[in-house]
Order: sequence, then structure tokens, then C-alpha cells
Amino acid sequence: MSASKRDELVQNALKAFYRGGFHAIGMDALAKETGVSKTAMYKHFRTKEELILATLRLRDEQFRNWLVRRVEALAATPQEQLLAIFDALAEWFREPEFRSCMFIKASSEFQDRSHPIHAASAEHKRLLLVYFQTLTHAAGAQDPDGLARRILLLKEGAIVLAHLHDPEMAAADARAAAQALIKNAGL
Repeated sequence: MSASKRDELVQNALKAFYRGGFHAIGMDALAKETGVSKTAMYKHFRTKEELILATLRLRDEQFRNWLVRRVEALAATPQEQLLAIFDALAEWFREPEFRSCMFIKASSEFQDRSHPIHAASAEHKRLLLVYFQTLTHAAGAQDPDGLARRILLLKEGAIVLAHLHDPEMAAADARAAAQALIKNAGL
């Protein structure tokens, strides 16, 4: 399998796992959905877990790049960008294929914190926190690390509630809560 075919497999597996879950999508179903034989899959990924990790790495890169680009396009200053996080989330929630967070799902299905899939999910959230800390420090927040953690908490809660209930309300409520937090942080 060429590198481009491998990348295509990972992209298609990402879509399948995002829609159907990690445990629910077996290798037979994955082979059928991606059009790649199990033999070809196992030439690049010794286990299903290796393939899952590859999809998580791809999703991490895609999501964080998208979020940073959208936030920068929606707002000019770090303070405004902290709120733009929730505007970007609102856009994502409106997408027809929105099915919550792939990393929340992965950590729920692989609950042992020492498991590589759980650890990859936690790393994604840590990297988002680092990005939020960059914004809170640049904005001049009184407690930038605390504010960044609270913004991350709101973001994660908004994703879960958008999936379970009303996506528009979840985004709007999280944005309003973030606005209050930002104001209380001296910004």
C-alpha cells in the first residue's frame, strides 16, 4: 500500500470510527467501508489499536489546525479570540456530520488512563489547553492558567451538551459563561 493509500485508509477509518465508535466498528466492517482488505490494513497497522491511534493523530492535527485558523479568522485580539473559540464551536455543531468529540468517545471506550488510546485523547486536550493558555497569557488575564482551564472545561461541556441536546443553545450558553469568566479575569 502506498503512502497515499495509507493516508486514505486512515482518513476513511477516522470517518468510520467517528460515526460508529471504536469498539462497534470491527475490522471486517472497516475493510468493507474503506474498500481496503484486512490483509492490506494489517501490513501497515499490526493491530486495530494502531489504526485507531493513527486516526486520533490525524483528527488531533485536523481539529487543532481548524480551530486555530477559525479563531484567528473570527477575531483579532487574544481577548476576542477567547470568545471566538465558542463561535467556531457553534459552526462545528451545525455541521450535519457533527457527532461529538472523537477524543471524548475514545477515552470513554478506553477508560484505563495508561492505555495508549486514552493517553492520546488526554494529550489532545492538553494541547488545546496549551493553546488556550497562549491566548489567556497574551490577553493579560489575572490568572491565565486558571482561565485557560475554565475555558477548556466550558468547551468540553459545550461539546457534550451539543451532542446530547440543543447545539445552538450549548454554544451560546458556553460563550456567555466564557464572557463572564473573561470579565472576572480582569479582561
